[in-house]
Amino acid sequence: MSGRKPAWGRPGHTRTEERGRGEGCRSLSAGGASTVATHLVVIPSYNSGARLLGTVLEALAEWPVVWVVLDGSTDGSGASLGQRRGLRLIRRARNGGKGAAVLDALRLAAADGFTHALVMDADGQHPAGHIRHFMQASQARPDAMVLGVPQFGPDAPALRVRGRRISNWWAQLETGGAGIGDSLFGFRVYPIGKLLPIMDRSRWMRRFDFDPEAAVRLSWAGVPAVNLPAPVRYLRLDEGGVSHFHYSRDNLLLTAMHARLVMGALMRLPTLARRRAAR
Repeated sequence: MSGRKPAWGRPGHTRTEERGRGEGCRSLSAGGASTVATHLVVIPSYNSGARLLGTVLEALAEWPVVWVVLDGSTDGSGASLGQRRGLRLIRRARNGGKGAAVLDALRLAAADGFTHALVMDADGQHPAGHIRHFMQASQARPDAMVLGVPQFGPDAPALRVRGRRISNWWAQLETGGAGIGDSLFGFRVYPIGKLLPIMDRSRWMRRFDFDPEAAVRLSWAGVPAVNLPAPVRYLRLDEGGVSHFHYSRDNLLLTAMHARLVMGALMRLPTLARRRAAR
């Protein structure tokens, strides 16, 4: 026994509910059925409002194992989920950020024998209809991280699109051009065994910095990227759209993150150069 304190006994964690691997989605192929034993969907949520239920139902229609992490939510949105086959709720007493919520789920998933987690947002931006496609790609390349590359529509805020280009440029620099298609889009399948120790060793990657830093550090660890296009939608308030993005605060967080990652890339420059030459 490692002696590690269980995740739910740490500050910010409470009990889990409605656990199960479930059989709630449409029938899967034989290959898909085997993937269910190793792959799950994780949806971190903080005050997502009425949209949370729609996101969860869409995910359950595509995949029979869906875990929702209620990250200190105070809006009662978790109450609407009820008890559903295949759905597990993980409740955090305090809000810790997306990365902290995902980390809780990864620890519990690893303990339950899962090897890969598809992470998607609760706000309806991510395409639940692409879940099985991404899971199949992960099954074909279990060594890789499967990254969504957003396909923007006319509803995408121009400021967010331009900011993403800047972050993507930095991610390519920090990884020596390792092929991260998009550094910020959070619709991804992560190999749990690779990501979990990286997060356990770091005090960062707990909030808005989670997605880009996870991709860069996994790349440093030798995890290849499989990039797949995925549509993204930005819902209006009257459609249930919710955003907790704070332009100044979160851009400062990303700036500090990229400064930290550039320093890390410089320390790894010989390794990154060798990998680039081998590609």
